[in-house]
Amino acid sequence: MLFQIFDAFKPRLHDSNSKVTQVALEAMHRMIPLLKDNLSPVINMLIPAVVDNNLNSKNPGIYAAATSVIQALCQHLDTSLLLQPFCTKAQFLSGKAKQDLTEKLA
Repeated sequence: MLFQIFDAFKPRLHDSNSKVTQVALEAMHRMIPLLKDNLSPVINMLIPAVVDNNLNSKNPGIYAAATSVIQALCQHLDTSLLLQPFCTKAQFLSGKAKQDLTEKLA
């Protein structure tokens, strides 16, 4: 069931309308404390969806929402669940996104 929900939700994190993307990220930020480690089955799908484009966004609202999602993941999930997906994404990112994710890994 969780996969079905996030399969439908994930495209909103990459929507061409920046307002839709920002609202989706803000909604994700609110969901994380409620779902906590129950997100583990979808974390490998979720992190790239949050990080790709959004963490390097020039739109300050999207960037702020993406960083708050990353922060919420670090606060509410077992960090061992985040290590591999963060490392994988950090290898292929550039700019501010790479710096932000590397700081979280440290």
